[in-house]
Amino acid sequence: MSDRVVSEVVRGGTGLTVEDLVKEYKVGGGLFGRTRDIVQAVSDVSLSIGAGQTFGLVGESGCGKSSLGRSVARLQSSDGGTIRLGDDDITTLEGGRLRALRRRVQFVFQDPYASLNPRKSVRATLTEPLVIHGLHRGHHERRVEELLAQVGLNPAHADRFPHEFSGGQRQRLGIARALAVEPEVIVLDEPVSALDVSVQAGVLNLLDDLQRDLGLTYLFIAHDLSVVRHLSDRVGVMYLGKLVEEGPVDELYERPLHPYTQALLSAIPVPDPRAERARERIVLTGDVPSPVSPPSGCRFRTRCWKATEVCAAVVPLLVDHGDTHGVACHHPAERDVL
Repeated sequence: MSDRVVSEVVRGGTGLTVEDLVKEYKVGGGLFGRTRDIVQAVSDVSLSIGAGQTFGLVGESGCGKSSLGRSVARLQSSDGGTIRLGDDDITTLEGGRLRALRRRVQFVFQDPYASLNPRKSVRATLTEPLVIHGLHRGHHERRVEELLAQVGLNPAHADRFPHEFSGGQRQRLGIARALAVEPEVIVLDEPVSALDVSVQAGVLNLLDDLQRDLGLTYLFIAHDLSVVRHLSDRVGVMYLGKLVEEGPVDELYERPLHPYTQALLSAIPVPDPRAERARERIVLTGDVPSPVSPPSGCRFRTRCWKATEVCAAVVPLLVDHGDTHGVACHHPAERDVL
């Protein structure tokens, strides 16, 4: 088992723990005896989300964030490791037990339009999970109205179709659908990345209110670190399938120790034009390596300005550098980036 930093603060609700999770995909080949390539999407990732907390997971596109989220929600099986919801091991659930899990863990997708059936009214969309799980029998209409009001939409619009709503409203519908079965954990896969900045704020505030009122636990996936800071208690940074840094949100933003985290934070715009012009910007060179054949040792070393021979030879473990702040780097050091 790899070294990891685990922190769980209970506020009511259910926590989630992931240990040494692995997810791989076979791509190409397969014909005439040709060996298929293996994409290492998630490689031995461990994290813990306290009950009623939000864990923000960030990184560039293709780093494995969504693969991890889908595995946690059991929308796909994993190839190794353990996923625990509270005290329950949900890693290999099947059949009726997996169906029962759907009530406990829900998923909100990035594209609110693609995730809603355009041929179904809002009422039909929100009633469907109630019927599947046998909830609120005889009171579906009242429950649909409650859900719409809960996410800030007009209950009188229940008979409209998805195309009649704006992008932000459609994402609120996606959240309402997730809430319909009264889950304990919600995986949010870049839920505001397709929305205007002003609309993002409204959805983020809604998620914050719902968590406080319902005791929900969130795995919040995003590529925008400024968005993640608004909602998260802890933040993890992924690079090419590996968790390279993880810790309390303020600690990680104010004292980033991994070069990759420092580069991501330096890309966040500063609202003060004078400070923006004066501050240092860390520009990464080179392309992200292929997940089919990642670099030996530290996977970030091919783009890192601090790489040495040990970085190529030894895989860095995620070790504690104080205040449950874990870093997987042979040369961690503080650097002002904001």
